[in-house]
Amino acid sequence: MTAQPPGSKPRRTDVRNIAIIAHVDHGKTTLVDGLLKQGGAFHAKQQVADCVMDSNDQERERGITILAKNCAVQYGDLRINIVDTPGHADFGGEVERIMRMADGALILVDAFEGPLPQTRFVTRKAIQAGLKLVLVVNKIDKPRCEPETVVDKIFDLCVELGAEDWQLDFPVVYGSGRIGFMHQDLEAARKLLDAPAGPGRDLQPLFEVIRNEIPGPVIDPDAPLQLQCSNIDHNDFVGRMAIGRVSAGSIKAGQAVAIMKGPDAIPARGRALQLHRFSGMGREEIKEAKAGDIVVVTGLEQIHISDTICDPEKPAALPPIPIDEPTIKMTFGVSTSPLTGTEGKPLQSRELKARLEREAQRNVAMRFSDTDQPDVFEVAGRGVLHLAVLIESMRREGSELQVGPPRVIFKEAEDGSKLEPIELAVIDVPEIHASKVMALMLSRRAELVVMDVKGSFQHLEFTIPSRGLMGLRNLLLSYTQGEATLNTLFQGYGPYRGDIEKRINGAIISGNAGNVVAYGLFMLQDRGTFFTDVGEALYEGQVVGENAKDTDMIVNLTKEKKLTNVRSSGADEAIRITPPRKFSLEEALEYIRADELVEVTPKSIRLRKLYLNENDRKRLGRSA
Repeated sequence: MTAQPPGSKPRRTDVRNIAIIAHVDHGKTTLVDGLLKQGGAFHAKQQVADCVMDSNDQERERGITILAKNCAVQYGDLRINIVDTPGHADFGGEVERIMRMADGALILVDAFEGPLPQTRFVTRKAIQAGLKLVLVVNKIDKPRCEPETVVDKIFDLCVELGAEDWQLDFPVVYGSGRIGFMHQDLEAARKLLDAPAGPGRDLQPLFEVIRNEIPGPVIDPDAPLQLQCSNIDHNDFVGRMAIGRVSAGSIKAGQAVAIMKGPDAIPARGRALQLHRFSGMGREEIKEAKAGDIVVVTGLEQIHISDTICDPEKPAALPPIPIDEPTIKMTFGVSTSPLTGTEGKPLQSRELKARLEREAQRNVAMRFSDTDQPDVFEVAGRGVLHLAVLIESMRREGSELQVGPPRVIFKEAEDGSKLEPIELAVIDVPEIHASKVMALMLSRRAELVVMDVKGSFQHLEFTIPSRGLMGLRNLLLSYTQGEATLNTLFQGYGPYRGDIEKRINGAIISGNAGNVVAYGLFMLQDRGTFFTDVGEALYEGQVVGENAKDTDMIVNLTKEKKLTNVRSSGADEAIRITPPRKFSLEEALEYIRADELVEVTPKSIRLRKLYLNENDRKRLGRSA
């Protein structure tokens, strides 16, 4: 056994609590699938979908984990509670609070890509939480991968992040979560790639590492009850459900408890009606839970994330869960579009506020506040993707709303100077396109910090303002013919780096309402790129395209061809229309200017001007 966390307190031997952390798409959820299947969570003939932990529709569509989730596996007499955490920094709020439930972390790293920006982010959180680390080098079946180098890179990363000596003494396993095997010896793992499925080509070596290397939860049976709520679930039959780990003492079903929101808060009385623990992908009811158990508690409607469930005779709150502050904000408002109500349910201001309040209770990294307009709220989050997921959820609930462009949250230094969020951008690009990428990044106030060669690719690392990342991904793919990869990581606040030109081209704006006519669209095609197709409904002030020039242009796309008795050669030639450019929600948010909005409905994503009438734009634009 390797070095364990310091401390002489007795620990449980029948339970292990682990978090699985990694960069996006390094195989966390696929590995959890393998652990569940080989841990007996599903019966032999049960049909199980891939990435079974990604139960949210958006998670399956985007191919990423958004919400941290719990499951449990029984390995012999050992109960292993597993938390699958998001790998994207925009959902770091999920990672930070989930770390409190674990005693160890499996750091999953792609054998080909190696540690990437999000690997640094989640590893830093695990080290700060004092977790025992286990390195899992995944995807060794990839061509031209270099698993030998991954161990040294992770060791150097942990040293850089300030890991303790006992954390640096981490065990290593190699294998493939997709195939479903791991081994502590690299050469033996490589031989298993071509071996037939069966005993010896499974995840048992990983289970043994978890048993032997991850410490069990600390036992203090005489301590009063302390259970910190790390997650919230809801059920129509029992209401709010608190998910968390019993840190001290024990809790029984039906027990009277106290809820504390902070060390100096007044305890609120309550009763834990039912207790459940995780079993495979489901839950099972239990009568009592002890220190180290991860449980679901029902009956506490007033509970919120970070609250502590205590012994009412000896109430003592655990320290609140630290959450990194938001870096991006945008406005959410009641839809004022002329097409409001035609495709969904328009939210009124009180309904919009209630929905944001519900989200803020569960999504601890999100903040919202009132503005000087009663039907507009300012919402702040960790990134554009973080808030786009919320908007997409509201859209799928059938709601209509309008949102403003994302803006970074600035701070002020002690000397009065302006500070802005700075991110690390890591780009791998074919050498033939490297110069174009360099020029693009420098135009967005980026500074080159690392330049290296990876085979036929250039490995570039920049520090760049968060403002410079908005809309960058699509430009990067366009400049490199889709061959560049971009990964980012928030680094902190730094000096303001100057203005950045967001969008050079002006907008093409509809001057009237109606439906798009093929003739009107055909006659204007050479003026720019259009976002609408024939037959789509329009209204005055809607942004229907991008002008080839840097000024806004008002057009009439509802114009029909005049019918006359005169016919000339070639007059009735076929009308050929270029397919419209369609935006995803994130692309639309990053595209719009300060005087534009994104109208979101269950069926459509439209761009529009803040002021729909041309005269209002001229008058109010000058006054602003």
